[in-house]
Amino acid sequence: QVQLVESGGDSVRAGGSLRLSCAASGYIHDKCLAWFRQAPGKERGGVASIDDDARTNYKDSLKGGFTISRDNAKNTHYLQMNNLQPEDSAMYYCAAETTVPLCTLISVDFRYWGQGTQVSVSS
Repeated sequence: QVQLVESGGDSVRAGGSLRLSCAASGYIHDKCLAWFRQAPGKERGGVASIDDDARTNYKDSLKGGFTISRDNAKNTHYLQMNNLQPEDSAMYYCAAETTVPLCTLISVDFRYWGQGTQVSVSS
């Protein structure tokens, strides 16, 4: 069993940066880790994932602005978000361990979820 707790969400102006953290209880060293986001009235969508060899995968439209990383010693993974825009406003969720033998960006593939942290970007 893995429990995930996000932190780092905040309200920022357009062009600003935030770093989200996801702390895990339980062993995550061999697990796929990811970040998703959900804006009001929209489906939850993948942002980035990172596998146990630190290979990363990003939603195409977010490449360059967001960086996912992991620190296995701290049981934590991160999402660095730069040049934030109002359309990035959403609840951000971290996730861990896929039920399929791939590190995907598909929400239904993930077994464990955090409670979410709010990111709000004003123009």
